[in-house]
Amino acid sequence: MPDFAKDIETFQQTYQAVVRQVRRVIVARDSVVDDVLACMFGGMHALLEGVPGIGKTRLVRTLSAALHLSFRRVQFTPDLMPADITGTEIFRLTLDGGKNFSFEPGPIFANVVLADEINRATPKTQSALLEAMQERTVSVARMTHELPSPFMVLATQNPIEMEGTYPLPEAQLDRFGLKIILPSPTEKELSEILSRTTGPTEPAVQAVAGVEEIEAMKNVVRRVPVASHVREYVAALVTATHPDHPAAPPLVKSYVRYGASPRGAQAILWAAKVAAARDGRANVACDDVRNAVAPALRHRLILNFEGQADGVNVEDILKQLLDRLSAGLSSPKEPFGPDRSESSP
Repeated sequence: MPDFAKDIETFQQTYQAVVRQVRRVIVARDSVVDDVLACMFGGMHALLEGVPGIGKTRLVRTLSAALHLSFRRVQFTPDLMPADITGTEIFRLTLDGGKNFSFEPGPIFANVVLADEINRATPKTQSALLEAMQERTVSVARMTHELPSPFMVLATQNPIEMEGTYPLPEAQLDRFGLKIILPSPTEKELSEILSRTTGPTEPAVQAVAGVEEIEAMKNVVRRVPVASHVREYVAALVTATHPDHPAAPPLVKSYVRYGASPRGAQAILWAAKVAAARDGRANVACDDVRNAVAPALRHRLILNFEGQADGVNVEDILKQLLDRLSAGLSSPKEPFGPDRSESSP
């Protein structure tokens, strides 16, 4: 596949150019930047969580500038209404004295929408994003309006323990492809942040890609092949998050009320395909899948009462899940252990 190999090489070059521009402004872990770009090129939405002042909003602004995309920011507050996001019908008088209603688009009509501090708004307002995130459309007054392409929601939220926050509904959480945790900067990283933000000038970002390049890169990701045993590995991981499944590890059986949905499996595979293309490979490896499990599933596992009371960490559950299933990954011909009859090609 010489043409596809060239497409992979072009993807890798453009990806690296975007990362270089983002890193001119943002001081963040490699995994954070890669996960955000995995959402962009995998056609997913991202949920960024971290304490205030850690650079979540700045990261989203920088990404939209590097990709030359239209950008809108919505500050979520308790008094924000759904129409403030989606838009509304406006009553107008025409020049000839007539009267009609016309649609006034809201800030959701942009390529990159920053839902800032999304968990400070009420569940009613949060739900205004459901249709937009899933269908890429907005319905107002019995009319359906298409959103621009590409379309991506990057929502930031403060840890739910902080004052004045509302937990996101499960249906809302499930529409975010990845949940990305922004850790506090190390001493070295903080020193670099101070150097960039308190000097005489701030670094500027140049646009290195546009809508056409992004759509081409998303098409490359879609074409990255996935071997049958890798797909089965993803399916086994996700089904094992359900406590009633025979392969569920002990922590899942004891502390999980609801496991991940099929969207979780899709998110793992999209992120894994982007990782393969980013590394210049025309195939998805099981390591790509394992690296995508935490950001794709950490917000999709719903703990039961015992799990919440005992303060169980979802990351520990996912680690046990990976350890258990990876131990059965004995060989390419027997991806889940010798008792499995179906083999990979």
